[in-house]
Amino acid sequence: MSTRIDHRFAALAGAGRCGLVTFLMAGDPDPETSFAIIEALPQAGADVIEIGMPFTDPMADGPAIQAAGLRALHAGQTMVKTLDLVRRFRRSDDTTPIVLMGYYNPIYIYGVKRFLADAVAAGVDGLIVVDLPPEEDTELCLPALAAGLNFIRLATPTTDDRRLPAVLRTPPDSFIMSRSPGSPARRRRTRGGWRRRWPGSSATPGFRSRSASGSRMRRAPPSSRVAPREWW
Repeated sequence: MSTRIDHRFAALAGAGRCGLVTFLMAGDPDPETSFAIIEALPQAGADVIEIGMPFTDPMADGPAIQAAGLRALHAGQTMVKTLDLVRRFRRSDDTTPIVLMGYYNPIYIYGVKRFLADAVAAGVDGLIVVDLPPEEDTELCLPALAAGLNFIRLATPTTDDRRLPAVLRTPPDSFIMSRSPGSPARRRRTRGGWRRRWPGSSATPGFRSRSASGSRMRRAPPSSRVAPREWW
């Protein structure tokens, strides 16, 4: 099943360019301002929009995103309102891919089956759930794929050999999002290590993006035997 993300990847590949992926927190600083920003992003050049699902304990995020989530929660943002925000966006834009990013707890409380059904109905295309490792695929990843959503993995260039095989088992039609190390020196060291790990590999077609945190995204390799030369 092809999603809007698949179509956008194909269009970017045909144009021979990288894609711009933007992120903002749903409901920050308030629901109406948040919607106005999201609605304007495609005209500003966004190829894919990531929308954060506010959560009280964002343990994998930095201070800026933590503060954004708390502002949204204080403004009354809920999971229902986040899905409604996507639904409103789809009334005027049925082509720009939407990815929801956040944590499993709000989805679990909402109910996985209900969440997936409502997300698909609202027009969501993919999920990034940062606290669900590959060992927990049955919780959300596999049901999400069965529902027609892309599921995006998280990895870093320093992911060790014990964890990497599980990450590379990303199901087809899914993606890997990597985060580069902080210092330039560390980035140089890590790049060399990853190149040596797969000396014959070539970069996988897809799109990349840079945010304030240095995140980039690529299409996942088709199997654990093939890996992109650079992941950021």
